[in-house]
Amino acid sequence: MSKREVDIVIISDVHLGTYGCHAKELLMYLKSIKPKMLILNGDIIDIWQFSKSYFPEDHLKVIRRILKFVSDGVPVYYLTGNHDEMLRKFADFNMGGLKLLNKLIFNLDGKKAWVFHGDVFDVTMQHSKWLAKLGAIGYDTLIMINSITNWALLKMGKKKYSFSQKIKASVKEAVKFINQFEQTAAELAIEKGYSFVICGHIHHPEIREIVNNKGKVTYLNSGDWVESLTALEYNENKWSIYKYDASLCFKDEDDVLDTENLKNMLDVKGLFEKFKQEVS
Repeated sequence: MSKREVDIVIISDVHLGTYGCHAKELLMYLKSIKPKMLILNGDIIDIWQFSKSYFPEDHLKVIRRILKFVSDGVPVYYLTGNHDEMLRKFADFNMGGLKLLNKLIFNLDGKKAWVFHGDVFDVTMQHSKWLAKLGAIGYDTLIMINSITNWALLKMGKKKYSFSQKIKASVKEAVKFINQFEQTAAELAIEKGYSFVICGHIHHPEIREIVNNKGKVTYLNSGDWVESLTALEYNENKWSIYKYDASLCFKDEDDVLDTENLKNMLDVKGLFEKFKQEVS
């Protein structure tokens, strides 16, 4: 099976280092594509909940796969989010094809695209960070319980069920927050003259045109790799939401990476050992 060629791939909210992260599925997806540009739009590593005792090999493999893109000459942009906000003090770091930024603005077929995580619009984040962190721990616990429930459901031959998505859909305040988030991002983008505004943060994949009395913009959100398992793809002058499908992904010989090249770039395990010491 040949890899799909894609002009731009955007993923966010992977939350590596947490039990809810679907690292295996993300790895399969990353192996199935050949992007010309990869944008990691925040919350890739969950530093809030980082544990020295939990960072499985599959999570490390995702990082190695991303570095493999860099070594292959693919431009990779890591945009910081709230769960990896520790990295913001290193913004503008550049290591070959890997760039660490807080936001990204680029031209897309003659139009401007504005990419950033989106936590700047979250009032809880700005004024009650401790409450947001507490909520994140509760959310991760809910995902753990949901994973056990889904395991049992699959054993019984039944479909998976998402507690958090059901809660979000049924609680009016959650729906209202998502709508306000999208509207705020769109209004700012219109004021700045951007044609596309691309966010993450709210774990809600979306592509829609938003219009006000000052103009219009295409709002996009890449979703997440905890529940939605989605990415944004731009190819042949068109945006689309990719939804993980195991039948479209595959394992290949690249499972054994060019370790010598990667070691020359970065010792991933060594990096995480140092990182663990810093956050302990």
